[in-house]
Amino acid sequence: MFISEAFAQAGDAAAAQGSVYGTLIQLGLIFVIFYVLLIRPQQKKIKQHEAMLMSIKRGDKIITGGGIYGKVVKAEEGGMELVVEIAEGLNVTVNRATIRDVVNEEPFKPAKIETRPAKEKTAKAANSNAKEKHKK
Repeated sequence: MFISEAFAQAGDAAAAQGSVYGTLIQLGLIFVIFYVLLIRPQQKKIKQHEAMLMSIKRGDKIITGGGIYGKVVKAEEGGMELVVEIAEGLNVTVNRATIRDVVNEEPFKPAKIETRPAKEKTAKAANSNAKEKHKK
């Protein structure tokens, strides 16, 4: 019995050493995958955003972090403050870091909704209901 127990212990030690190396290799591969898929693209996106913030100049149309559209009236080189016109004659000072995006085209305009007087709506609805009844 003693001999078989000794062989069993020696086999467990060799298997444990092999699994440590395998575990380290797996952890290394997981770190590389995370770096390539998550960390590197995020760093690239941050650098692009910082470059965009530093390239803001007078006349650019922007969107703030709060979703307010405005036009840059005053922008100092390297300065962290911008004066933005958000309505005619209404200027606010914002921190450059709070700018979400530079949009030099017109912002989204909702579609025009055609309104009819109430009498026309009810008359047309009644006509369409009558037509459906005659079809049946």
